[in-house]
Amino acid sequence: MKVILQADVKTLGNKGQVIEVAEGYGRNYLLPRGLAIEASGGNMKILAEQKAAGDRKKTKEEAAAKELASRLEHVNLIIKTKMGKSGRLFGSVTSKEISDVLQQSHGIVLDKRKIELKEPIKSLGEYKLNVKIHPEVQASLKVTVAGE
Repeated sequence: MKVILQADVKTLGNKGQVIEVAEGYGRNYLLPRGLAIEASGGNMKILAEQKAAGDRKKTKEEAAAKELASRLEHVNLIIKTKMGKSGRLFGSVTSKEISDVLQQSHGIVLDKRKIELKEPIKSLGEYKLNVKIHPEVQASLKVTVAGE
């Protein structure tokens, strides 16, 4: 019996896969629990449409990520913070603060988890940070930390 999985099943496969299972297993376990539907002609068409819609959505998201990456390449973000006499900062600059300043000054909304910052910035200077916008798209962001 051919079925289309509606959810990830540990021993069989992932959602959306078309697999062959034993008749009894399909009728008595998978179908009643809603884990699969029968792979009829109509259901196969629906699956194909869902995959096509998912592909269109992925390409749209990737295009938006590339556009955001090109905008980020031209941004020089300046963060002003309090510092001591020796040039060290009071506290540090975190990815959350970078995200907030980026939104306030340039109107670019970026999740703080997408900014790759190994450790918080604790001294003045220029830093080039990687930003992972999408699994296939990365950008670099230039951040300048200056004293008040």
